[in-house]
Amino acid sequence: MFTGLIEGVGALQAIEPRGGDARLRIAVGTLPFADAALGESIAVNGVCLTAVAFGADAFEADASSETLALTSLGALAPGRPLNLERAMRPTDRLGGHLVSGHVDGVGRVVSVHDDARAQRWRFSAPPELMRYVAKKGSICVDGVSLTVNAVDAGGFEVALVPHTLAHTAFGATAVGDPVNLEVDLVARYVERLLAAGQGAPEGAA
Repeated sequence: MFTGLIEGVGALQAIEPRGGDARLRIAVGTLPFADAALGESIAVNGVCLTAVAFGADAFEADASSETLALTSLGALAPGRPLNLERAMRPTDRLGGHLVSGHVDGVGRVVSVHDDARAQRWRFSAPPELMRYVAKKGSICVDGVSLTVNAVDAGGFEVALVPHTLAHTAFGATAVGDPVNLEVDLVARYVERLLAAGQGAPEGAA
């Protein structure tokens, strides 16, 4: 599990095709990395990947064909900045929201506008995900926990404060770029519970 609070910005060094899958080499950049262990989970632009090899300032991870098809990772070019977060520990503060690192779909940056010292970003999202997006609710965009400020049938808006802009890869993200989206886990569980309740036999608890 992750929190959606980015710990460092790295960069994609290379993608090596491997029989339908791919091996990614990622420079850790500003990510605290001294005690990283082989096999640990690291969220890369919101995608949970397993570190399978280490260098002095980089790690490698395999991305399955499904991951490449359902996220933006397969379309990224070497040199692209990446949001990085190591898996949370039981003693960590949950400053963002619970994030699984399992991307639900890919959206796009629709517009960016200055809003005082912050910026107002609008994203499109697949129609099947929009029912989980609520005003003042949480959503994970490229691994970053954000609060939804506005939502309509076509997408949603968030405000990025100066700290977020300075300490994530959003500074290198442009209008039209794809972004990985993960909706709030609570919304999914509520939907599942409601669906189960509607199908429960009469008199069931």
